[in-house]
Amino acid sequence: MLLVAAFIWFGFYNIGADAPHSRPVYALLESLRDRSIAVHARSVKVPDNLSSPGRIAAGAGLYGEMCQSCHLGPGVEKTEIAQGLYPRAPELAKGIDLTPAQQFWTIKHGVKLTAMPAWGKTHPDPLIWDMVAFLQKLPKMTTQQYQQAIAKAPEDHDEMMKALSDHH
Repeated sequence: MLLVAAFIWFGFYNIGADAPHSRPVYALLESLRDRSIAVHARSVKVPDNLSSPGRIAAGAGLYGEMCQSCHLGPGVEKTEIAQGLYPRAPELAKGIDLTPAQQFWTIKHGVKLTAMPAWGKTHPDPLIWDMVAFLQKLPKMTTQQYQQAIAKAPEDHDEMMKALSDHH
């Protein structure tokens, strides 16, 4: 215990985002993240209307406004923020190995020690499900389809909050 306290107190571990973790540390953190998400998302019930056009359109707007700068999209160049993140945010257009329930849980609660915020603090569950609905379509989209989806989406959060009561 004393060695652990000394290790922490003297700052031996470089926590800088420009100094990657060692393989064992990264593997441990990745396993911790994956298992935590899987276990905590077990009780999440996926809505039946996840593939509705209204949800997907609202999700496209939210994604373009809140997610694209880190997670990018088809035809989107890496942003300065995306290049500076460690661990790197997954490029969601390439697909990820999470169920819709796990995606919802991750968006709602965020992930500690990453740049992934807990959007549930500022967004109600239906809007988070809209983001998940869009994420289900994103890996199959071409650059043109992605640009069209973002362009057709509601313009801002106020419009999306109004749309929330209209299509849910």
